[in-house]
Amino acid sequence: MRRLASAFLIVFAILTAGAVGLVVGRSNGPLPGWLSSVLPAAAKQSPTQSEATGPVIYYRNPDGLPDYSLTPKKTSSGREYGAVHASEDVSFEEKAPEVATAKGGERGRIRFYRNPMGLPDTSPTPKKDPMGMDYLPVYEGEQDDDSSVKVSAGKLQKAGVQIEGAERRTLNTMVRAPGTVQEDERRKSVVSLRFEGFIDSVENVTTGTHVHKGQPLMRIYGPNLSSAAAEYLSALNARPDAGISNQALKGARRRLENLDAPEKFIADIERTREIPAYVSWPAPQDGDIVERTAVNGMRAAPGDVLFRISDHNVVWVLADVAERDLSLLEVGQKASVRLRAYPDRVFSGKVALIYPHLMAETRTARIRIELPNPDDVLKPDMYADVEIATGTEAPVVTVSSSAVIDSGERQLVLLDKGDGRFEPRAVKLGRRGGGHVEIKEGLAEGDKVVVSANFLIDAESNLKAALNGLDPGEKSQ
Repeated sequence: MRRLASAFLIVFAILTAGAVGLVVGRSNGPLPGWLSSVLPAAAKQSPTQSEATGPVIYYRNPDGLPDYSLTPKKTSSGREYGAVHASEDVSFEEKAPEVATAKGGERGRIRFYRNPMGLPDTSPTPKKDPMGMDYLPVYEGEQDDDSSVKVSAGKLQKAGVQIEGAERRTLNTMVRAPGTVQEDERRKSVVSLRFEGFIDSVENVTTGTHVHKGQPLMRIYGPNLSSAAAEYLSALNARPDAGISNQALKGARRRLENLDAPEKFIADIERTREIPAYVSWPAPQDGDIVERTAVNGMRAAPGDVLFRISDHNVVWVLADVAERDLSLLEVGQKASVRLRAYPDRVFSGKVALIYPHLMAETRTARIRIELPNPDDVLKPDMYADVEIATGTEAPVVTVSSSAVIDSGERQLVLLDKGDGRFEPRAVKLGRRGGGHVEIKEGLAEGDKVVVSANFLIDAESNLKAALNGLDPGEKSQ
């Protein structure tokens, strides 16, 4: 019986304690008299609850339900919502660290309050944002310098901001230009006479025939040439005692040379001591006959073009380069040429000349590239696509092209100073190529810059500069 009575008393005590806890938890006012008499003083309302300070922020449900109101309100049973003061509100913000001044350990003066989400919004007095978060105080020791801007980590992540370091690399730029194949002007010649002559016959050569230097092209009779040959033969046959000097002999030979008589024609006169009736006229160089006007029996006046011969062992490619790419080109640079007739073959050459004049109609400059043509596949007037590799031989400091903010008057990059701070930095640019740009001044190797979404930080930087002009804490002059 004693054990049963003890168990009954224990169960009764537990149920009583639970009922008292429920009443105390749901009550915002003083405890009932019957309960105050049985509870000790420690169970009464705590002094902290009775000493709530600050303005009323909101009202909460007296039954502990997750129901709140910005104005006084009652439940359906008529019970009033409990007022929650500023000192009773639950805050999830970390306590701002105290800032020590230079003279002692006291906290510096608050200059203003800034938006807790990093937005460019400040207030001279305490304030909350639309989400109910308190604006953060900015003390004199914490004030950002005017050359940088701070962006919250959340905003950086949402905007997709990416950071890359400045690196040293060899910068290559490919200049591309259209062009055409042309004959080498130094490898062309014409066949004409320096005297009036008659073409007896033309050899079996036509336009397109490849000829070699000294190969006969035609047989010619010229009265003036025959007269000069007779004078030279007379000087050769004269005896020394006949009064013919060596000077006269040289003069007779020079007359034949001035008429452009072939060397073989003069040698035959010296060997046979006879004057040939016709002269076999030779080709002046190796090459292809590109024009023939000589026909059998025609009369040729001095200077008439009878044949045109061009040597195609070396050809030119004339390319038109855009004016903006001229600063990248130099004589001697290697060039790759692709012909539209042979798209799978690449012909290598060098820039031999940059022409001194610009074509005003197209704003392009012409360059010359010399190409060997041993198999004669490069034909004049073929279309060609030219690529010239330009760049720096030594590595230079470079950043991604997207990192540069070009306003037209100056070029900027956003330097990452850590902890969400960014500083606009003016830079001097150099060559471009491969998605990168050379930085001549303003950055060093290893400096981190923003390469993506830099427009967002640039906009905040400009807005901050405007807000600084309205800073209420600025000292008066």
